[in-house]
Amino acid sequence: MVAAFTSELDRIAPKFEIQGSQIHILRTPSEFYETLKSKILAAERHIFLSTLYIGKTEHEFISTLQAALRAKPHLKLSILTDALRGTRESPDPSCASLLAPLVAEFGTERVEIRMYHTPNLTGLRKKHIPRRINEGWGLQHMKLYGVDDEVIISGANLSTDYFTNRQDRYHVFSSKEITEYFFNIHNAVSKLSFLVIPEKQIPAGYTLDWPSTNLAPSPLSDPTKYITRSTSILAPLVQSASPDSKSIVSKGKTNTTVYPLSQLTPLLEPDTSTELPLIQSILRTLSQPAYNNSSWTFTAGYFNPHPSLTPLLLSTASSNNTVITASPFANGFYGSKGVSGLLPAAYTLLSRRFLEAAAKANRTNDISLREWRRGTVGEKDGWTYHAKGMWVSLNGEKEPSISIVGSSNYTKRSYGLDLEVGTCIVTKDEGLKARLREERDGLQDHARVVGMDEFVKMERRVGINVRIAMWIVQMVGGAL
Repeated sequence: MVAAFTSELDRIAPKFEIQGSQIHILRTPSEFYETLKSKILAAERHIFLSTLYIGKTEHEFISTLQAALRAKPHLKLSILTDALRGTRESPDPSCASLLAPLVAEFGTERVEIRMYHTPNLTGLRKKHIPRRINEGWGLQHMKLYGVDDEVIISGANLSTDYFTNRQDRYHVFSSKEITEYFFNIHNAVSKLSFLVIPEKQIPAGYTLDWPSTNLAPSPLSDPTKYITRSTSILAPLVQSASPDSKSIVSKGKTNTTVYPLSQLTPLLEPDTSTELPLIQSILRTLSQPAYNNSSWTFTAGYFNPHPSLTPLLLSTASSNNTVITASPFANGFYGSKGVSGLLPAAYTLLSRRFLEAAAKANRTNDISLREWRRGTVGEKDGWTYHAKGMWVSLNGEKEPSISIVGSSNYTKRSYGLDLEVGTCIVTKDEGLKARLREERDGLQDHARVVGMDEFVKMERRVGINVRIAMWIVQMVGGAL
């Protein structure tokens, strides 16, 4: 049954043939943090990190990078974050000011700090739109944590909550070829981004420079030409596993196919991104009657699927399907001030609308919605939920044969404004399938089924202020 999927996926994205044993699944934030630090300390050649931001107080993590660089004189470090998120606190301490001293200590030959700036925010719009709100026009949202011949694909950023009490997903790929593929994506976007220059003489502690060696003009000075050049650079990387072939086969017997996914819509014209088309393809295949004994689980901490995905989810022929999303008490915006504080209730409304759509499609009996909660955000032992992905089990099996993991929240924003990467795993390896099942079921340990009766309770009703907040956020392209 897997062949029906792969024949379609082969036409959408490049692929790598590996063994299931080359994929290790981490389960907790602390395991992610400790694994990342240990791999950094053991690095021999290079480290590359793509993330939205590194927390401005992550001094222990910076010390780990320093220790690795001091121990290995030939080790190189490349970090890519987002310019808007990474500098918004300036001239107070920020992600940029935290990272700049690495360049000062180890030099530009060994350390490169880059910050991507969306081409959608320029001119008067950039001048007058306040910080934080301006992030609604697009961010560097990729999460790639590469060390030598291994890469961790995740949805987690690099800050204390993601290391302690913010649940996400983390897959370690021990494959030189897959790591090189994602490094090439990381490196290309870096060469289309601003360079952080340490500058002790100014309060911020750094400046952002656009080197003449960059592969395009600055997105702030010529966004049209910037996108044209970005397209010529990135389109071949997105579509090809190597200059010679769309398929790379590891040595020895293989039983697992990995499709690297990229959603780089702001930088591609025409858009040849692979993630959204691949997910749509999987769901269309699942709509065939032959898959009525299959099942899927779909999760997103911020559950607001792209408009094309909800009808496809509801059209699948599979049964025993599950959506996992954050409870309002596990939503990262819970307790926030201003418009942000209304977002948990807004996501409640979106969950209710999904259940209403499921009922209208007569899918109430075979699609359930679960809310994940582990304590309450802001209280002792309270966690937030940030996991996203999909698992597909075929032919009545409990173990998934297909899984998608990465940075995307699967929203309209993910597929129109931000930069995203991930992977689609298709496997026959029983060990990997068992690990994927453990990951999927483990997330449900803290999730309970909610139905329409839950949303009619007084405390779950959504007022006009939340609906207005949703409209404002959608107007500025924000988190929804």
